[in-house]
Amino acid sequence: MTMREATTSPDIATAAGGCHGGRERMREAARQAGKSAILERYQADYPRGPHDQPQSMCPAFGSLRVGLRMRRVATVLSGSACCVYGLTFTSHFYGARRTVGYVPFNSETLVTGKLFEDIREAVFQLADPEKYDAIVVTNLCVPTASGVPLQLLPRNIKGVRIIGIDVPGFGVPTHAEAKDVLAAAMLAYARAEAEAGPVAAPRERTDRPTLTLLGEMFPADPVVIGRLLEPLDLAAGPVVPVREWRELYAALASPVVAAIHPFYTAAVREFETAGRTVLPSAPVGVDGTAAWLDAVGDAFAVPPARVAEAKNRFLPAIRGALAARPIRGRITVSGYEGSELLVARLLVESGADVLYVGTACPRTRWSDPDRAWLEARGIPVRFRARLEDDLAAVDAFAPDLAIGTTPVVQHAKTKAIPALYFTNLISARPLMGPAGAGALAEVVNAAIAGQARFAEMREFFRGVGEGPAAGIWQNLPVDRPEFKGRYAAQRAARAKAEEAVGT
Repeated sequence: MTMREATTSPDIATAAGGCHGGRERMREAARQAGKSAILERYQADYPRGPHDQPQSMCPAFGSLRVGLRMRRVATVLSGSACCVYGLTFTSHFYGARRTVGYVPFNSETLVTGKLFEDIREAVFQLADPEKYDAIVVTNLCVPTASGVPLQLLPRNIKGVRIIGIDVPGFGVPTHAEAKDVLAAAMLAYARAEAEAGPVAAPRERTDRPTLTLLGEMFPADPVVIGRLLEPLDLAAGPVVPVREWRELYAALASPVVAAIHPFYTAAVREFETAGRTVLPSAPVGVDGTAAWLDAVGDAFAVPPARVAEAKNRFLPAIRGALAARPIRGRITVSGYEGSELLVARLLVESGADVLYVGTACPRTRWSDPDRAWLEARGIPVRFRARLEDDLAAVDAFAPDLAIGTTPVVQHAKTKAIPALYFTNLISARPLMGPAGAGALAEVVNAAIAGQARFAEMREFFRGVGEGPAAGIWQNLPVDRPEFKGRYAAQRAARAKAEEAVGT
């Protein structure tokens, strides 16, 4: 197969309609361009909910973040310039401070196959073993829909590993699951290397059996987990996604993996293929820590006396920390990070009345223990939650505090309800063991205590208008919903006509 034969035809690219072609047209174009297998895999690994897709940031941010946090790993994006700009801006906003490579394209290079040749040339120029262990090349929506065949890139150039992945918004629902796409691709590559012969040893070694931790966490959490494991004569292993390539070998070498975050479906498959045992949930709160220590003890065949010793050492400390910093208030929890159920559990054990838990991630067998624990206490849990679900929960429950994504926070504050952004204000805190107990209390209690200020501000701004009438006017604007309906119908008719021409 030649490179040009492996790429798409002008008809397929035209049918896709570029970035604005719509999810279904992009998906169909990708199938015609030879991407059926990867789309079917994504559909199995990351099933959509009753709705089309949760509203979250571009999924590719997740895989981009994983690559940018690794030492000696270069990142190259292949996608529309506007998408690349947005992704790099967001990455640097979150402190990446790393260069993001970009291979530009136009309609001609896209449909003739020249884009793939340009990517291949860029990878060869970038592959310097003195600087890099690996290069990650990511297809965004348009190159995926057009069938740009990253799988034809060399697997290794001068000792530098080449990882090509497709992360289209029409195939990977959330940025959390995009982390899994890259983490699994790297684990698969590293597993093949380990099976072929000797590999690099980890920088830090221990004589004790290790437990690999699956899921991004607050930096203190792996340290706390390590302390929880000490009475069991175990040690915390690498955290996946890793920060350095050689950590992948150590992660695969651990006999047991703790799926701290439950949405790493493809990574779990790699660990299970390697014969590793994977445990659900995390040591959060009293109940969560006790159940987790039991599960770890069973997996490593630790004598029950040692497990009991660990419980006797840590559970009273966790119980005391929770009692010393109680949370009093009615709270809704939502987000797209994948740790929403763990946060909800910790809030409940802190004394909060949690009314609703929504997550953009799917239900998996690794989230079942946390879901069952919450539902046993009458708390509804919605997987693949839409923004509309989260907003409806705020409206229905009128909580003392809403924890959620940016639009949820904005919606709550317009109702004079205190709100906290999950990603920056909740995820950026320890959750595990004694350190996690009470860690949320300060920020949550402070937010709830600020309700009077919200009511005062709402009263101060009363009368300035809302929606199309927001502001101060001599003549109040009149909303014209019939105009919006007419224009929406015209846009739908035009899109349908363009689709007919494209087919």
